[in-house]
Amino acid sequence: MFDLTDHVALVLGAGSSGPGWGNGKAAAVAYARAGAAVACVDLNTAAAEETAHIIEAEGNRAIALTGNVAIEEDIAAAIAATRDAFGQIDILHNNTGITPFGGPVTMKLEDWDRAMDVNVKSVLLSTRHILPHMEERGYGVITNISSVAGIRISGYDMAAYATSKAAVNHLTRAIALQYAPKGIRANAILPGLIDTPLVRHGEGFKGHHGDAEKQMAERDAMSPTGKMGDAWDVAHAAVFLASREAKYINGVLLPVDGGLSCRAR
Repeated sequence: MFDLTDHVALVLGAGSSGPGWGNGKAAAVAYARAGAAVACVDLNTAAAEETAHIIEAEGNRAIALTGNVAIEEDIAAAIAATRDAFGQIDILHNNTGITPFGGPVTMKLEDWDRAMDVNVKSVLLSTRHILPHMEERGYGVITNISSVAGIRISGYDMAAYATSKAAVNHLTRAIALQYAPKGIRANAILPGLIDTPLVRHGEGFKGHHGDAEKQMAERDAMSPTGKMGDAWDVAHAAVFLASREAKYINGVLLPVDGGLSCRAR
């Protein structure tokens, strides 16, 4: 098991959008199980508290914070509260994302703007405020949760989502190269077909497939393994990227997709 003892992780989007394990919730708990203290930030206070309570019930340290990742003041406040509670921040984990459906003609412009704010601007804001702290300490790990949709067309009618995740990928690499000499690494994880509450209960996904049962069966069939991954697959990748064993991994776009991104069609 990778050891994150004496590390502090700030997880943005640490709640879950419904019962079960979302990517952010699993990542927060996985960081804690590896030894890190974790600040759990979510727009939904109850969701952030649920994740923090799970961590604390297992004997690890956590705090729950409420914040909108697309609002700069909320990001700054979350970073300040985490430093007040734990003294430092070693790991920034950007998990928040929304999946509006619609193509260039059919999507609402407000959906496009919101996707860019929540999926891309949030990453800019969090890194903008945390990089000076990490630079001062000469150490830091930034992990952004992107998507295979940022490098491949998924077949879903989600132009804004795909475009926003492509932007996250390139922003991640820009940060990685600029701050590598300062002891800071930045990588992105690209989940593929993952079984999460957001997918199970998202109306857009149900509308695409027809009904919930058909949706899950068709998504399993779309995976090269014959089965979707789960939030823990993403979480374990994040723990590895934050570990000392990954100290020379920087600027990587890591698919966690069962091989989906290898397909030509």
